[in-house]
Amino acid sequence: MQAFVYKSLRKADTYVYLAARDDFTRLPEPLRTQLGDLSFVLEVALTPERKLAREDAEVVRGNLAARGFHLQFPPRPDGDERTDA
Repeated sequence: MQAFVYKSLRKADTYVYLAARDDFTRLPEPLRTQLGDLSFVLEVALTPERKLAREDAEVVRGNLAARGFHLQFPPRPDGDERTDA
């Protein structure tokens, strides 16, 4: 599965993974408004053996299949990562 990653220009350290390049219609309008402009960062193959720095690739693949997008939040100050977005 391919994923297309964009960073929010309004929300620091916030990234959106999309199942299809530039398919921003998958994002709910309130979320699109909060994120502001998005800048393309990279295309990545999310294979079962792929490790991501701050996300669980299996969770990302599941969200892409179910919703067409996955939202990666900034790290929490306490060090816990969110993997359910």
